Amino acid sequence: MDNTELHSSVQHMIGDLKLRMEYFEGALQKNTNQSPDITTLAAEYASFKEFTLAALRALQSQIELTVRSVDQLEMRGRRKILLIHGVPEEQKEDTAAVVEKVVTGKLKMQLSRADISRCHRMGRSSSNRPRPILFKLKDVAVRDKVWFAKTNLKDTGITLSEFLTKARHEVFMKARQRFGVTKCWTREGNVYVIGHDGDRHRINWLGDLNTIAAQSQPQSTAVSPRPPVASAKPPAVANETVTAAASKRIRVATSRM
Repeated sequence: MDNTELHSSVQHMIGDLKLRMEYFEGALQKNTNQSPDITTLAAEYASFKEFTLAALRALQSQIELTVRSVDQLEMRGRRKILLIHGVPEEQKEDTAAVVEKVVTGKLKMQLSRADISRCHRMGRSSSNRPRPILFKLKDVAVRDKVWFAKTNLKDTGITLSEFLTKARHEVFMKARQRFGVTKCWTREGNVYVIGHDGDRHRINWLGDLNTIAAQSQPQSTAVSPRPPVASAKPPAVANETVTAAASKRIRVATSRM
């Protein structure tokens, strides 16, 4: 749904709400000097309430679709962008040269400055940890080669990630908390998880994450209907106790005879 359709739909709902409200206002003014019919008023109010809630739900759904469309467009604009984390930071550094050095030295592939359209550190500088480097490549094919070569960064202290939107980054972080780091990854701006059911799921919204988490809950181990088998010692002790008590009652009964 484009902006024109959304605007038209919202205007239509506003017009319907105004008509309903004007109708109620007219009915109230008409019945000022006479007692209103409670049954009719209650039925009309229930109808108006149902219409209002339905309109709000439709508006919420349309807003969500619009937000998703905007997020999709924003993620598409980030398609050629990658982030490098863990590279030591120096004053007055040439970030493009740093990226070129990391890619050629660590990822074992050729990359020149001509392949990079822009490059810079993100955020404010800090002495605690180096800032990530954002770099955008001119060609999607080169970007994918760099991305799929990231396995060569293992045990180097340097990591490579996609430049996700705020909404997708939040989903990715929560997915790692729920399913584990090894079962979550991103590819082409999409978030993927391996659910408890063992299947792969693509999730880009918190609602999708909650649905997958609920549907793929691990099945609880079935409890056997048979009672656990007791050890040999406790029954023997119990039998001895019962036998001793029975013998005592017999002796008491015999002494009274």
